[in-house]
Amino acid sequence: MKVLLVEDEKQLSEALMQILKQNKYMVDGVHNGEDGLDYALTGIYDVIILDIMLPKLNGLEILKKIREENISTPVILLTAKGEVSDKIKGLDCGADDYLPKPFSTDELLARLRALTRRKGEVINDDTLYFGDFSLNLSTYILEGRKGNVRLALKELEILKYFLLRTGIVVNKEDLIIKIWGYESEAENNNIEVYISFLRKKLQYIGTQAKISTIRGVGYKLEE
Repeated sequence: MKVLLVEDEKQLSEALMQILKQNKYMVDGVHNGEDGLDYALTGIYDVIILDIMLPKLNGLEILKKIREENISTPVILLTAKGEVSDKIKGLDCGADDYLPKPFSTDELLARLRALTRRKGEVINDDTLYFGDFSLNLSTYILEGRKGNVRLALKELEILKYFLLRTGIVVNKEDLIIKIWGYESEAENNNIEVYISFLRKKLQYIGTQAKISTIRGVGYKLEE
C-alpha cells in the first residue's frame, strides 16, 4: 500500500516514514501544504496522512481541494488540536479519520489497517483473487491451477495494482508513479521488463488470465 505523509515537523516525519516502511508501506513524505496538494492530486496513493497545521497551505485546504477534484483517497488528519470542534471541521471537509497529537505509532498503524479493510483492499488473510488464480500479499505467492511461484517485490506491487483495478486499462505513466514513486526516473522499459516477468509467471501457474497490451495506452488484466 502506498502512503502519502504530509507533515512539516521533519523529525516526526522521518520517524513515521521509517516505521511505515518497516511495516511494508511505500511512503512519500513532503513538508508543506503546496507540495502536499501536488502529490495528493496525482491520485496514486491508497491513504494520505495529513497534518492540519502546515506552511503555505493548511491540511483542511488540501482536503477540500482534493475532494473537489473527486479524489476519494482515505485521509487521516493529524493535529495538535484535540477539540471536538476541530475534529468535526476536519470530518466535514472529507477526512476519514482523525488522530490528535501526541499519538502512538501502534494506533496510527491500526487506523491504517482499518481504512484498508474499509476499502476492501485486503481480504481473506491478505489474499487477492482473480479468475482462476490468487495472490498472497504476505508471502508473495502467486498460485494457479498448475502450481505456484513467489514474486519479487516489484512484481507483487504491479500485479496488486492490476488486481485492485480489474477491468480498467492502466497506463504506463500511472504504473511508474505508483510503483516507483512520484519523482522516480524509471522509464517505460522498466514497466515492460516487469510485465514480461509477470506474463511468464502467470503462464507458469497455468492461469487463463493474462495482461493484455492496449496499444498506445497501457495494459489491462483480463480473464
